[in-house]
Amino acid sequence: MLLSSSHILFFSTLSLGTLLSISSSSWFGAWIGLELNLLSFIPLISSKNNQYSSEAALKYFLIQALGSSIIIMSASFMMSSSQLATMLFMVSLLLKSGAAPFHFWFPSVMEGLQWPQVIILMTIQKVAPLSLLSYLLHSDALYILPSAIIMSAIVGAIGGINQTFLRKIIAYSSINHMAWMMSAMLISETNWLLYFSFYCIISTSVVILFSYQEAFHISHIMNHSSYSPQTKMLTFASLLSLGGLPPFTGFMPKWIIIQEMISSHMFVTLTFLLASALLTLFYYLRISMTAFTISSPKTKWSMKLATTSYITPFMLYFNMFGLLAPSLFMLIL
Repeated sequence: MLLSSSHILFFSTLSLGTLLSISSSSWFGAWIGLELNLLSFIPLISSKNNQYSSEAALKYFLIQALGSSIIIMSASFMMSSSQLATMLFMVSLLLKSGAAPFHFWFPSVMEGLQWPQVIILMTIQKVAPLSLLSYLLHSDALYILPSAIIMSAIVGAIGGINQTFLRKIIAYSSINHMAWMMSAMLISETNWLLYFSFYCIISTSVVILFSYQEAFHISHIMNHSSYSPQTKMLTFASLLSLGGLPPFTGFMPKWIIIQEMISSHMFVTLTFLLASALLTLFYYLRISMTAFTISSPKTKWSMKLATTSYITPFMLYFNMFGLLAPSLFMLIL
C-alpha cells in the first residue's frame, strides 16, 4: 500500500491522540486523546480497493462512540458514586480495547481491514485503552479485571479453533493475548509493557508475512508455501512464536508472566491462561504444519517475499531470538 500525504497526516494525529491519552493529567484530556485517535483511524480504514472497508469503519466508529459515551456517563457518577464511575470507566476501556466479554466487534472489524490497518488496530490502538486501564488498578472496581482476563482467555482460545480466515484467527489470537497483558498489568506496569512490546513485534512480523504473501485464507498459505522453503520456515517460526511455544521469542514474556503469577499466588487465573495457550497453539500448529506438509498445484501467484530478501532476516531475527534468550537471561541473572 502506497503512503499518501493524507495517510501520513492521519497517522500523525492518531499517534498524537495516543500520546495525549497516556500523558494527560486529567481524565478529560485522556478522553480528548481517545476521540482524536478514533477520528484519525477512520480515514485510515477507508479504502477504495476494499469493498468491506466502509462496513468495518462504520462498525468501529459506532463501537468506539459507544465506549466514549460510557466514559462521559461515568463522569456524571463521579461525585455520587465513585465505585460505579470507576466500574463504568473500566467497562468502556475494555470495550475500546476489544477484550472479552466486549469483543464482539473486534473479529468482524478485522475481517474488513487490509493487513497494514490490521497492524495498527492490533498494536497502536491498544496502547491508550490499556494504559488508562492500568491507571485504574488501585480502585475499588478491581474485581472486573480477573473476570475479563478469564473470559478473554476462553473466548480467544475457543473462538479461533473453527476459523479458516487468517484475519479472524489473528483477531481471536489478539483477544487471547489481551488476557495475558491484563494479567501482567495486575502484577506490575513493567511486566505488561514488556509483554506488550514483545506482542507488538511478533504480531507485526506475522502480519507482514501474510501481507507480502497476499494471504487471507488458510488455503492461500498452503499454495504459497509449496514453493519456497524460506517462506515455510518464516510461517512456521512466526506463528509458533506468536503462540508462545518454546524456544521461540513469544515464549519469553509468557515465561516471565507465569513465574510472576506463581509468586503472586494467582493460580486460578494462571490455570485458565495455560489451558487457553494450549488451544491457541493447536490452531497455530494446524496452519504451520499444513504449510510444511501439504503441497498444492502450481498457481500464478507471485512470491513477493522472495524479491524482498531484506525482510527475511528481520523476521527470522525477532522470531528466533528465543533460541538464544534463555542463555542470555542466565548470563544476566
